[in-house]
Order: sequence, then structure tokens, then C-alpha cells
Amino acid sequence: MKLSQRMDQLAPYLFVEINKKIAEKRARGEEVISFGIGDPDIPTPPNIIEKLCEAARDPANHRYPETDGLPALRQAMAAWYKRRFEVTLDPNSEVLPLIGSKEGIGHAAFCFLDQGDVALVPDPAYPVYAISSKLAGGEPYYLPLTEANRFIPDLGSIPQEILSRAKVLWLNYPNNPTGAVAELEFFNRAVEFARQNNLAICHDGPYTEVAYDGYKPVSYLQAEGAREVGIEFHSLSKSYNMTGWRIGMAVGNAGMIDALKRVKSNLDSGIPQAIQYMAIEALNGPQEVIAQHNNIYQRRRDLVVDVLNDIGCIAAAPKASLYVWAKIPPGFTSMEFSASLLEQVGVLVIPGTGYGPSGEGFVRLSLTLPDAALVKALSKLSAWQDSHNRFKSKH
Repeated sequence: MKLSQRMDQLAPYLFVEINKKIAEKRARGEEVISFGIGDPDIPTPPNIIEKLCEAARDPANHRYPETDGLPALRQAMAAWYKRRFEVTLDPNSEVLPLIGSKEGIGHAAFCFLDQGDVALVPDPAYPVYAISSKLAGGEPYYLPLTEANRFIPDLGSIPQEILSRAKVLWLNYPNNPTGAVAELEFFNRAVEFARQNNLAICHDGPYTEVAYDGYKPVSYLQAEGAREVGIEFHSLSKSYNMTGWRIGMAVGNAGMIDALKRVKSNLDSGIPQAIQYMAIEALNGPQEVIAQHNNIYQRRRDLVVDVLNDIGCIAAAPKASLYVWAKIPPGFTSMEFSASLLEQVGVLVIPGTGYGPSGEGFVRLSLTLPDAALVKALSKLSAWQDSHNRFKSKH
């Protein structure tokens, strides 16, 4: 048996390898507390679960769903965008429900890239942007996100030879992994840049509802002319603690939405209808839970930032997202620092290089640990310096 050549480019997904390391240590009886995956520990709100149970008992929801989702779901998604961002969407042509936004992001590359085309991808970034581009036959061109540019890509630095082959620009704010935010002025510039260079913009915005200190992130679609050149991916995963239910959306340019729908219709059978009904309840129902959850994350954020700075990292409190992006102490690479924390005190953080070369010198910590585990993990982190110094003296 011979695998396809594309498998040579496809390393195991980052968190598969991380979970494997955790399992190995736990199998040896060692405790590991993970700041790894951004998977909310707070349960899905009860009203949403109740709607799922009600819908699951209806035999009409036991059959194949439609690829483009229930009309009521598309209408709920459009209405949510109108209330939240003052963006008006046609639910029949500009809204497409997804089996989680990751699914839509993975399929999008097949809509826009032919063999040898270039995708402009942030670095560091959610790995799926680059991986899906490679699977579609495209070539990622990495746009460094650095402290110097406030983790915003310098679009003017892209060589003309690359721009002549580029077909899509990936953006993601509030950002994973850096926690950076972008304002409307940047999105306006990005739209103009895309117009000038005949690019499609794909903006990934699943963290707009996870924000702190009164900050309200904007949507890419609020930029002038945004729908002429782009779409936005969003998700119910982080807003309503629904990661396990797998439901999100793509919204924006009707032609791009239609292309994504055509790809999906050939590869999947849509979202189970009972889950669609719980999403309708989430979008149309009480929204107070979002602020309640954010208060919990904000308290955790402040605790994490304080401890990181105490052990020699440099960490600023992010305005949004579920992550703290911390500069590591001198004398380590990101991998070395992460390995030291894991070996010395049993705390797992993600090395920045897991998100791209420009992540070197940083680690990412998620704020989705239950409070008891968080307190224990922070106590272990506080003890890391002494443990590390003892380890060095022995070796």
C-alpha cells in the first residue's frame, strides 16, 4: 500500500501529539495539569441543552439534514449578526451553517486555491489555515506576527512575486494564539489591499464574544466593502461553551458562500437537526451567560498573568480570546521551556513554535481550566523556578 504524496506534508495535528504526551505521563502515575486546548470547562447553558433534548425526541430530526441547514437557523445567525454588529445578511445566500468553524476553514482552501497558488497565512496562527492550503495544493506564505507589529500582519511587506500568485488572505482577530485584537481601521485597510490584489479574505472570528474589561471586538464584516471580497467564520463553541456539539457558520460574500456550500454538499451531510435547534436557542435565547462566563475567564486571566510574570515570563493581559501569550525567560527555546515545566512541575503549556516559526520565544496558556485545577497549576508554576534550579545543580 502506498499513501498519497500529500500525506508526506501532513504531520499529526498539534493537539494529538500533546494529548499523547499527557497520556504517557499519566500512565506512569504522574499528575499533569494542562493549559493546552482552548476547550471551555464551563457547561453548555441549561436552556440550550433542554432544547437539544426536546428536539432529539422528534422523529423528524432523526433523518438526514440539509447541507445548508434549517432556514430558521440561517435566520437566527443573520439576526445575531444584526444585533451584535449591525451587519445585515441575507440568510438564504450569505449565511452557511458549518459542522464547527474548523470544518468550514478546512474546506475553504478547496474553493479558492489551485495547484501552486499562494495562501497568505499569519505566523503564528491556528494550524488549519496552512494545513488546508497545502492539502488543496496551495503554498502558504507566512506573514510574521511580532511584538513590533502588535501581532498585526504587515501587508505592505509581501513581495510582488508572491502577491501575483496569492489567491486568499487569512486573518484571525481576536487572535489565536497571541490574544491580539484588530480594530476596524485595520480591516478597512485589508479590504482595500484585497481589492488591489484580487484576493479573497477569510477572517476567522470565533473569539469576538470572549472579551474583557468592557472591550467589544469588531467583526471583519463591519469594514467598508468587506462582503465584496471576503467571508467571516464564526462559531458557537466559545460563545456558548458548545465545542462538543460542533456548530459554527460562514457569512459574507454570496459567491464565496455558494462555493463553500458546493464543496460541503459533496463531502458532508450537514449538521444533525437537533443540534441546529439548540443553536437557534443559543442565538435567540438569553445572552447574559456570555458576560457571566467572561467574568470567570477574566479572573483566571489576571491570576495566570500575575504568576507568569513572577516566574520570569513577560505576559500582558489580553483584551480578548481564551489565551495568554507569554514571552519565556531568557536561556530557553519555546520547546525547552515547555518541556521544563512539564518535567519539573507537571504543567503543560503550548510552545509558540507549535503555531509557526514566529512563535519562537513564547508559550500559550488557555484559560479553560476549572478553578480548582487552575489554583493547583498556578501553585506548581510558582514552584518551577526552585525546581528548575535544583535540577540544574544536579546536572
